[in-house]
Amino acid sequence: MTKYTSFRMKAISFLLDRRSLWVIAGLTGAVIIIALLSIGLGEIFMTPDEVVKALFGYGNEMNELVVKQFRFPRIAMSILAGAALAVSGAILQGMIRNPLASPDILGITWGGALATIGFLTIFSDKANALTVSIQWLPLASFIGAILAGFLVFGLSWKNGISPIRLVLIGIGLTALLQALTTLLMIIGPIYRASDANIWITGSVHGTNGQDVLTLLPWVVVLMIILMVYSRRVNLQELGDDVARSAGAMLLKDRIALLLISTALAGGAVAFAGGVGFVGLMAPHIARKLVGSSFGVVVPVAALVGSILVMIADLIGRTLFSPLEVPAGVFTAAIGAPYFIYLLIRSRNK
Repeated sequence: MTKYTSFRMKAISFLLDRRSLWVIAGLTGAVIIIALLSIGLGEIFMTPDEVVKALFGYGNEMNELVVKQFRFPRIAMSILAGAALAVSGAILQGMIRNPLASPDILGITWGGALATIGFLTIFSDKANALTVSIQWLPLASFIGAILAGFLVFGLSWKNGISPIRLVLIGIGLTALLQALTTLLMIIGPIYRASDANIWITGSVHGTNGQDVLTLLPWVVVLMIILMVYSRRVNLQELGDDVARSAGAMLLKDRIALLLISTALAGGAVAFAGGVGFVGLMAPHIARKLVGSSFGVVVPVAALVGSILVMIADLIGRTLFSPLEVPAGVFTAAIGAPYFIYLLIRSRNK
């Protein structure tokens, strides 16, 4: 018999089976271990013990400089961006009951990318310095992501939303947004095409502490809000008729969930670029580990997404040294075949 632990806090309440708690604890430990190893690996090698000392100010001067100024912000951004993209995908898959849904496949990521490139192009001077605060960047990316999200949902609507129609329209919109983003990169005054292409592929290279502090509250607040909606997503996964009979306000809930999903994806894209397929793979892995209860899928998917991006960045940073390969190359190399597999399986059902 499965044993459950009740989690209740005002508007948030759900049941966690003991196995899920162990999975969450194990994945949390994996995130910490991978982070310590990733921070220690590089041209200047550090043991986990030296990394911990440097993080808390007890290491030598060189180690503290490397860890605090360069490697830790990069790893922290990998964790935040991976979690945000994974949870964004989990929301979309749960809300529309489509295993193929993810922010990059539906064009949401590219909407955020287009807005981000536009923001940096418009608000940069001739010396490539921003004329407004970088803290406005997630908002710009969110606006682009939400516009793309509502556009793909609007174009897909015809007496409901067909999963295949949604994916096909999303792919078409993605192609259009990619073309517009490339156009901005070419005519814009601030980016060389090669630099912009690295960012678009998805990379946390060059992340600093200010970037992390800007994205951190954005992700944390949205995650807390999402937990309030966890039971409503569980209802929607049972079908519209069941959800309505249980008193759910489907349209209102879906708009709120779409806003949260696009805000998470937009924030991640603003600082980590278009890291592909994390939002597709992580929710599937999470459901394999803990089942379909959305309140449990969210933290597990967030942890899995963080691990995927950290490993991809670690491989790209160390395997081809002194060259750096963007993390998005490796997530796409795994995610693209997985997407094709899911598409074939959905057609055979």
